[in-house]
Parts: sequence; C-alpha cells; structure tokens
Amino acid sequence: MMSHEWIFDVLADLRSYADKNGLQLVSEKTGELLAVARAEIAERSAREDEDTPSSRMN
Repeated sequence: MMSHEWIFDVLADLRSYADKNGLQLVSEKTGELLAVARAEIAERSAREDEDTPSSRMN
C-alpha cells in the first residue's frame, strides 16, 4: 500500500500557514479536509486489508 502520510503533512502545513496569516476560513476548511482525508484513507486501507490473500484464508 502506498503511504499517504505526506498528504497529512501538506494539509497541516496549509492550516498552519492559514492560522498565521489570518485566513480563518481556509484554516477551518483545511481542518475539515484533514478529517475527511483521514477517514477516506482509513476506509480505503481497511478495504485493501480485506482484499489481501491472508484475510481471505480465515
């Protein structure tokens, strides 16, 4: 599975920049997007885990 950790770093950096520069809406939306990205990537990872040969043998 490809690592998606970099996307969290990019979004966190964007949120930090927005906070430091008074971009409140960008900061809020980036926080929402971080939550969406975490959920979507976790869901995808769970599906991929279900599709692995070792999980099908059980």
